[in-house]
Amino acid sequence: MTTTTTTELRWVKSSYSDNGGTCVEWAPAYASATGVVPVRDSKDPGGPVLNVSAGAFASFIEGVKASEFVRGFGA
Repeated sequence: MTTTTTTELRWVKSSYSDNGGTCVEWAPAYASATGVVPVRDSKDPGGPVLNVSAGAFASFIEGVKASEFVRGFGA
């Protein structure tokens, strides 16, 4: 994993981010071209970008879809 501040990317808000303010964006065209998935906080577009491998990102998305990261109150 690396971080970068790339401004020339075409960002897309994740469909899983519409949960009251916790918003993630990624750059799918760049990911398709390079195998590296840039991810950033949509509330801080000038902030850092986290670059992860396509495989790691795919595993993360599978976990999100399976609700592996959902915690109950008091957990």
